[in-house]
Amino acid sequence: MSNIVETIKTDLITAIESDKLLLPTLPEVALEVREIAESEDSSIMDLVKVISNDTALSARIIRVCNSPLFRGSRAIENLNMAVSRLGMAYTSNLAMGLAMEQMFQATSDMVDKRLRATWQTSTEVAGICHVLAQHYTRLRPDQATLAGLVHLIGVLPILRYVEDQDIQISSIMLDNVIEQLHPRIGSIILEKWDFPKELQNVPLEYANFQRKVPSADYADLVMVANLQLVAGTGHPWTDMDWNGISAFDRLGLDPNIDMSEEEDLNAQMEAAMALLQ
Repeated sequence: MSNIVETIKTDLITAIESDKLLLPTLPEVALEVREIAESEDSSIMDLVKVISNDTALSARIIRVCNSPLFRGSRAIENLNMAVSRLGMAYTSNLAMGLAMEQMFQATSDMVDKRLRATWQTSTEVAGICHVLAQHYTRLRPDQATLAGLVHLIGVLPILRYVEDQDIQISSIMLDNVIEQLHPRIGSIILEKWDFPKELQNVPLEYANFQRKVPSADYADLVMVANLQLVAGTGHPWTDMDWNGISAFDRLGLDPNIDMSEEEDLNAQMEAAMALLQ
């Protein structure tokens, strides 16, 4: 390993431990939406009011509502109808997730490309998580979607640091730093954001293929979604024996079946991914 990699890691770990690492903050609209969803005396109209200030976000939530995942008997034309159909909890998690996209942008080309690729992966994983949660678990599809969207959130401060310090580093070396540090940083961010406990462990646990837990959880969903995404590629994870990964058992899934060949499931996954992009 080159010195630069060690230097970056040491710097970042020191920053984490001394609480000096610059962590991203949740977008304003995400904070407002969550506050309304968690308050006892707020109504659907309060949620509509906050979201309608963000035209792009409103349009996307209406689109989600009209997608094959939710399609009801009639088309949804306005935000009010959309929020009524999705419900408060679902709408707020979706709005929080979609609002995060703006965080995955940067000024320097290299970092910007990386951030966009990270967000792309996050949305694809989130789409698969949604469908898996719906079909194989009693976990909430909206929480599952959010788990997928934030499982790589720890990549943000690492790329920000590389950008701010104007560090010239090869892609392979950067991958090495990210791989080793993003889970821990991600978990710290979710804790700081007051995310539910069952989501805080997702960055730490989703690639821990030996993990054993009593029943399927959100980290299991994100793990299996990631594996589903790399199935059939040259990714190192495809060299493992997936039969030894107990997350598949907990979800009642056969690791040897390619879900993208199950037509109904695949159509739903495609729909879920498209929504988030």
